[in-house]
Amino acid sequence: MSIIIGILEEGLIYAILALGVYITYKILDFPDLSVDGTFPLGAAVTAMLILKDVPPVLTLFLAFLAGALAGCVTGFIHVKLKVRDLLSGIIVMTALYSVNLRIAGKANLPIFSKDTIFGNAFWDRAVPEPVKPFLVVLVLLVITVLCKVLLDLYLNTRSGYLLRAVGDNDVLVTSLAKDKGMVKVAGLAIANGFVALAGCVYCQQKGFFEISTGTGAIVIGLANVIIGTKIFRHLGLFAAKKDGQGRLKATTAVVLGSLVYRGCVAFAISLGMAASDLKLVTSVLFLAILVMSSHKGKKVNAHA
Repeated sequence: MSIIIGILEEGLIYAILALGVYITYKILDFPDLSVDGTFPLGAAVTAMLILKDVPPVLTLFLAFLAGALAGCVTGFIHVKLKVRDLLSGIIVMTALYSVNLRIAGKANLPIFSKDTIFGNAFWDRAVPEPVKPFLVVLVLLVITVLCKVLLDLYLNTRSGYLLRAVGDNDVLVTSLAKDKGMVKVAGLAIANGFVALAGCVYCQQKGFFEISTGTGAIVIGLANVIIGTKIFRHLGLFAAKKDGQGRLKATTAVVLGSLVYRGCVAFAISLGMAASDLKLVTSVLFLAILVMSSHKGKKVNAHA
């Protein structure tokens, strides 16, 4: 049971991150490496605010805004300064390492003694003892589902349709008298907001900020997205459309992909691999997912 709870906790946290990566990778077709910096940015902002006795719920919104600001910087570097998308993300990711250290004050900042969204006086009084082992999972489930629903609603607005269009055909957006550059900036802001929110939740769940927590975040996010949008598609559960229409919405598939991915990692660790091998397991698993999805895609095309 503890293993299942651990998979659900980690999977739901990284599902929020994956929703942000889904926007950049699948909708905008933008290789945004700044994710490795905005994830710990959300954690740094959260740890600093909680130590200053800011209500834990409020840190969720402030972390999202911090991530959105970082996304805007990436977008402006790319759009206004004409820097390539990949390099824009690398520049912001590198800068955020120092910014995160400045915010937190040091590389490791514990918040164990402070109230969080998972542990506070309210939950101690309101939650029955039999439910307390599942409290973290329930809170994470509410936050993740809320993020998914809000993203679905946004993608069905006028702004959301423009966001999809700029990834498919930016000339169309220009023909509608819309600034495609600003649409990209908005998309990057929302995406990095979700990533920073995931970092915020991660910090409160673990009870500390660590500067290295963002290392490999983009790989984890991409793995979750690819599992959700490609593996489930080959199982006939997800239609191959950017609007996500089918048996599963794209955002739902991404969330489920995150849970499957964490389950695979937990299984690999249970085979005897050390916790220090987690990054190696992540990389190997990501490579396997890419190879399998590419191979299946070729088989489908061959049959067609």
